[in-house]
Amino acid sequence: MADQTISFQPRRGAAPVRGVGLSALPWPVWIYLFTVVLQIGVQIGPLTLTSLRLFLVLVTVPLYVNLLAGRYGRIYATDILFPLYILWTAVAIEVNNPGRTIELVGSTAAEFMGGYVMARAYVRTPEAFDALIRALLLFVVLTAPLAIYEARTGRPVLIEMIRSTGFQTAGNVQIEKRMGLERVQLSFSHPIHYGLFCSIVFGLTFVALKDSLSTVARYGCAAVAALCVFLSLSSGGLRAVVLQVILIVWSTVFARMQARWYLLLGCVAVAYVVLDLLSNRSPIMVFMSYATFSSHNAYWRAQIFDWGMVNVWANPIFGIGLNDWVRPFYMYSGSMDNFWLLQTVRHGIPGFLLLAAGYILGLAQVMRRDFSTDARLRRLRLGWVIVLMGLTFTLCTVAVWTNVFSFVFFLFGTGFWLISAQPAGASLPAAAKHARGGAPALHRRAAAADPVPTPCPDAQAGPRYTRFPPVAKASTGLPAAEG
Repeated sequence: MADQTISFQPRRGAAPVRGVGLSALPWPVWIYLFTVVLQIGVQIGPLTLTSLRLFLVLVTVPLYVNLLAGRYGRIYATDILFPLYILWTAVAIEVNNPGRTIELVGSTAAEFMGGYVMARAYVRTPEAFDALIRALLLFVVLTAPLAIYEARTGRPVLIEMIRSTGFQTAGNVQIEKRMGLERVQLSFSHPIHYGLFCSIVFGLTFVALKDSLSTVARYGCAAVAALCVFLSLSSGGLRAVVLQVILIVWSTVFARMQARWYLLLGCVAVAYVVLDLLSNRSPIMVFMSYATFSSHNAYWRAQIFDWGMVNVWANPIFGIGLNDWVRPFYMYSGSMDNFWLLQTVRHGIPGFLLLAAGYILGLAQVMRRDFSTDARLRRLRLGWVIVLMGLTFTLCTVAVWTNVFSFVFFLFGTGFWLISAQPAGASLPAAAKHARGGAPALHRRAAAADPVPTPCPDAQAGPRYTRFPPVAKASTGLPAAEG
């Protein structure tokens, strides 16, 4: 990874660099965020149409056409791999569940590609990215009192309000208490989703808003987001926060070491080998035992992984689609708490490879950029990468669907502007060298479409720091899963 050293301590005598405020966030993104947080739907015959799906159905195709036309910068490999993944899921569903292809793939394509291209189209400058984080933080802070009330009473106020208007919304998930508190879902389909949403806001607030918020405001807002993650009482959300904190601490402690991220990867590899040699359990099982609320959950997730892979090797090409997966009789729940494994079981190894390749290539292109001369871009990139890293590992133990499924890939798309961002103090050809990868004409069109970010004062002065569901007829949703 390119150098992205950030000090998380306030600098003496330095005034915070104020952000541009919420006005820099385009109005389509505001609509998207409202439809993600407030799940409102109607039933039209066999079809469940949510406000999110309706909005994305209307805008996804025009946005993607503009993307291919180069209006949002140059075309990256991910822009092609993701649609190929959708096409392959259509093939897999048609092979396994003929007659349900349009219904299922249509909703998945709108949510998945819609979230991604929405980010590619409208979050393309540091100002827009900063405003997005502030908007997400605003949602969390304003709903925190409702979350506290729900944790005490078990009443999801937003869900009750939406239902009182006659519209459909997420069901009230009845789960046993943890630590004497009700698990908060707010308006999401499951407490796991609320915890993941707030964990994303925690990392972005603490890292990416440094020098954009005062130290007191930043720590306070990050604490509110962490509290909301805790109130979900989901090991998935808590795990994401813990992983983010570990990466933040590592970045701070080894700030002067240029190869610190390679060192971290080496330490993880050594730890895996040592655990494999010294423990009578697999390293994955050891990780699960510390990453869940109970040994039962850890054992259950390990069983899901083992039997999920049995299904993968039995159906490696087209997967099993929406059919029930093979498992022992005592695994009474059809839920599969592993997003990446779920994609492989349903759509086969080719489907997983297309999704994973687009994801990894996009992440790698952002990580390899050299922002050593621009503190602001380093800070924004570091926040995005840390959140994505924590989320990637967390998705190995939870499943996401509907609104949060879309939001995960919206978040992923919000970092692509960094691939072609022009650092302060660097010549245009130097930045273009990192962003290049297509034909020269395509690159020239991208340079014209992407505005050059305005460097912050610090940057101008130079660097200052060396489960499967019983699928409803018209829903792609998964069942409630223990988090």
